[in-house]
Amino acid sequence: MNTALPAPGADELDHSRRLQAAIHAEIARTGPIPFSRYMERCLYAPGLGYYSAGRTKFGRDGDFVTAPELGHLFAQCIAEALAPVLRTLGPDADFVELGGGSGAFAEVALLALAERDALPRSYAILEPSADLRERQQTRLRAALGADLAARVRWIDRPPEADWRGVLFANEVIDALPTTRFTLRGGEVYEEHVALDGQALRIVDRPADLLVAGAVRHVERDLGRPIEDGYRSELLPQLPYWMQAVLGSLRSGVALFVDYGYPRAEFYRPERRDGTLIAHYRHRAHADPFFLPGLQDLTAFVDFTALAEAGNSAGFGLAGYAGQARFLIANGLAGHHGRAAEGADATALYRLGQQVKRLTLPDEMGERFRAMLFARGIDPAALPPMTDIDQSGSL
Repeated sequence: MNTALPAPGADELDHSRRLQAAIHAEIARTGPIPFSRYMERCLYAPGLGYYSAGRTKFGRDGDFVTAPELGHLFAQCIAEALAPVLRTLGPDADFVELGGGSGAFAEVALLALAERDALPRSYAILEPSADLRERQQTRLRAALGADLAARVRWIDRPPEADWRGVLFANEVIDALPTTRFTLRGGEVYEEHVALDGQALRIVDRPADLLVAGAVRHVERDLGRPIEDGYRSELLPQLPYWMQAVLGSLRSGVALFVDYGYPRAEFYRPERRDGTLIAHYRHRAHADPFFLPGLQDLTAFVDFTALAEAGNSAGFGLAGYAGQARFLIANGLAGHHGRAAEGADATALYRLGQQVKRLTLPDEMGERFRAMLFARGIDPAALPPMTDIDQSGSL
């Protein structure tokens, strides 16, 4: 165990050991598993994975803080950006949120959309975690009036029937199980997780055609080979995931907010061990084998790959910008000003801290990016992106 990190309680340690035992049993039965499979088990194993179990994930008592947990400003700006789309599409427009977190975003967004006469017919939350779904339901039923609460529903998979509206995902792509790769003698290898006695360790195996092809695509786009020994991540399944998520959205927009880089920056030669990171009790570290099931595992997003996947799903890239620019363009100053009216010194301080976390470059302002896709929608209804668009960097 990494002794520099906080020690878990006895129940937490038992929980992690049960997940470790399940992972060990799978490896003993099948041989080394791809790192993406290991990450999937750590995050989503039923009843045991990080997002499937009952421990608090978000906020002060969890392991990390997402933008909606900081306060109301983030969701209010997103609602302002998306309200014209919903009004343009009319009363049959729906809103789909991928991964609802604690329910904080949905609570503020629905209230803000109501103020703008832009309520969707339904607000669907695709939440695979039964524990998080229960928390969201409790929160939203307590915070929203009967009319708003009645619009919220929970779904187990993306809509299959054609629909119109808005899809929103905050910090979702970074939590997709990632493939880790390296090169040896110019050949592509994929990281696998193997057993070494009772410990887990990384072993490299020749990559299959899907992974090797995805790496060669990156090399062609970069205009240079990736050197031997370089390790990083990619999501060869991303085009298929995007098609599954967006394929039935016939007209509307999809907005993704996450942390990451354009491809040329993601695969910089000096970033020799990729971007994989673990979060445990507000501490970031690099050991993916520390307390499986109790820590978050995540990798930064290659936004060029996300743009390609959106295009392959039939959507046009409508804009790409740093989070700070996007929030400022969509009313951050006004929302802050209204919240500050009549506020006491403590509330003003918290508002100031919220703005700093959302916008400063060394906080979320530049590390987080917003990417907007559109299909079958009047361009005049889209959020203002022209003056802030950074798509040229992709």
